[in-house]
Amino acid sequence: MTAEQTGLRVQEALDRLTGTGAQAAAEDLVREMMAFYGEGLAAVVRLLPGDALEPLLDDPTVAGLLVLHDLHPEDVAARITRAISALPEQSLDIAEFDADTGVLRLRRRGGGEGGCGCGGAAEREAVEGVLACHAPEVASVEIAEPPKLLQIGVRPPEPARRGEPVDAAHRAVESAR
Repeated sequence: MTAEQTGLRVQEALDRLTGTGAQAAAEDLVREMMAFYGEGLAAVVRLLPGDALEPLLDDPTVAGLLVLHDLHPEDVAARITRAISALPEQSLDIAEFDADTGVLRLRRRGGGEGGCGCGGAAEREAVEGVLACHAPEVASVEIAEPPKLLQIGVRPPEPARRGEPVDAAHRAVESAR
């Protein structure tokens, strides 16, 4: 289960406890448990030798817990890069992240979807899912398509023959029109 799924389940449970002070008590309980788990996780991180935490940072659950308790050693830019690198298809580059608005702009590398827009929603969901664990500071994702190539001319109907003057090749093109 991902950190995002867990958060949704906790919120749903809290929503069911409306009225008669039960919701406030449940929120207090969640806060206390979070503080307890956070202190325990902080102790584990402190006790790990050297760079033992590094291989764990790619795991979305561990990354989510570290971010949730403000224990992740990387800044938001490094976590965004790590998340995008974890995607199965490496077809996106980071253009910019606006920390004030939470908007992450990505740029599709050439090729990708072939410009048809196929799979765009699924790709966006995959990106948002991985970012939810690694960089919850990202509020929305925008994916820019690479510019389309513009063909400016047509090929002659047949290639010029060796030794044939350029004018003859042009006449052949004109007569084909």
